[in-house]
Amino acid sequence: MATTRTRLTVSYAVVLVVTMVAFAIALWFGQQTRAADELAAQVRRSSGEVRRSSDVIISTIRAAQATGRQLTRVDTVGNTRVVVATQALAALLDPVPGYFLLFDSQDKLLYSSVLVRLLPQDDQESVLTTAIRLTSELGAIAPVRGDSLKLLLVAHADSAIGANVSRVVAGLSMSTATLAPQLLIGTIIAIFPLVLLLSAGVAYWIAGSAFRPVDDLINEVEAITDGRSLHRRLPADTSNDELSRLGGTVNAMLERLESSFGALRRFTADASHELKTPLTVLRADVERAMHPTTTRAERMVALEEALQETARMADLVDSLLTLARADEGRFDIYRVPIELEPLVREVYETAVILGEHAGLTLALPTLENAVVMGDRTRLRQLLLNLITNAIKYTPRGGRVELSVTRRAHDEIAIAVRDTGIGISAAEIGHVFERFWRADRARSRASERGGFGLGLSIAQWIVQAHGGTITVQSRLGRGSIFTVVLPAAPTPQPAETPPSAAEEDRAVTADRAESNIDFTNS
Repeated sequence: MATTRTRLTVSYAVVLVVTMVAFAIALWFGQQTRAADELAAQVRRSSGEVRRSSDVIISTIRAAQATGRQLTRVDTVGNTRVVVATQALAALLDPVPGYFLLFDSQDKLLYSSVLVRLLPQDDQESVLTTAIRLTSELGAIAPVRGDSLKLLLVAHADSAIGANVSRVVAGLSMSTATLAPQLLIGTIIAIFPLVLLLSAGVAYWIAGSAFRPVDDLINEVEAITDGRSLHRRLPADTSNDELSRLGGTVNAMLERLESSFGALRRFTADASHELKTPLTVLRADVERAMHPTTTRAERMVALEEALQETARMADLVDSLLTLARADEGRFDIYRVPIELEPLVREVYETAVILGEHAGLTLALPTLENAVVMGDRTRLRQLLLNLITNAIKYTPRGGRVELSVTRRAHDEIAIAVRDTGIGISAAEIGHVFERFWRADRARSRASERGGFGLGLSIAQWIVQAHGGTITVQSRLGRGSIFTVVLPAAPTPQPAETPPSAAEEDRAVTADRAESNIDFTNS
């Protein structure tokens, strides 16, 4: 397959050929028109020369007749008199140069010059026909030699020219008028191959120079063959706007790919780590339960631990499946009007039980009733994730608050505040990443061990409901997670029909008004 550089060069050459051919044709017609104008001007200039040539011929004939030489004779053929030129006339006029013809009074050709007789037979007939048609000294053009030569013929009629000679038609070559177009076409044909080769070479060089930065970009992109090379970036070409935009777009795409690959690697590593620990524990418990020296009580303890690890892995797989479906947009949210007050009280009651076990104080200082459009199951999951996360990272004796307030612009704010360990400023931007947990809580053996997927699921639920979730936290001071959801539109009250008493009063008023109008009429 030909390269873009070759295709551009060929296209440029084709366009150049077509342009030159069109230019040559237009120039040819222009030169033809100009040649015709020049011919007309030359005709006007040359008419005098032709007449002077005729005068020379006439003077020569008269001088010969004055010496008594017989140039013509009259023969009788039947009842018709025919004028015939003698050998003396030919001997007299053959040395005279130029194109000319002699006619008698009957327009019969008496003599034609040597140059006329040297013309081809067809051209002689053309000149003779044009000369016979001349009835004045205005002149006419006779094409000869296949139209490659033109003769300007001018007639000189005078009864005193000589015996039996009544008209002289002299001609002058006009070949210079057709020289310019022929020379033009010849020049174009001669230089056309050189111009074509030179132009194609220059076009090929220009196309190569224009595509050299593109080749560099292609080489740079080809060098980025796998996820380990995504840190490389294309050089920015500030001298070319289009290539600069292309490089910037590719760099942005590489940045997104690098981020996606990094997230995928972290996700794979974290998921493997999260699954490896329960699988190891599960295997150990099963092996312990199957050991022949294990007592019944120890076997029951091992199976109970295995069941707990199995449930833990099931929760992890369920969370991963939820996020995967959310990423693909295949998780449907059934949005209906939901009253937040009963939902929040239900979650609060569950949180109180969890808080008592953890030695925490739960509070519900503000609970404003509001209605949102949402999925009740997912909203309950959202609140439980936030309140459970707050309880998990708050030490004993701490406090967790849950509040619901209305804001301007029909917004509902749900806030979960705790006095827990908090999050550092460097880590607060990662709280919604999957499998992320603060370093001090990374240990799976601790009581706060978890998967690090709860906040990611919470963020997805909030975004699916058209809301936002934010976090404010200081290390050792606790955290505040705030969810803002749009309130459901308030339905317009239906117009109540009038009561029977109101209808009776309206009818009575209409009758009274009718009676008044009738009386006035």
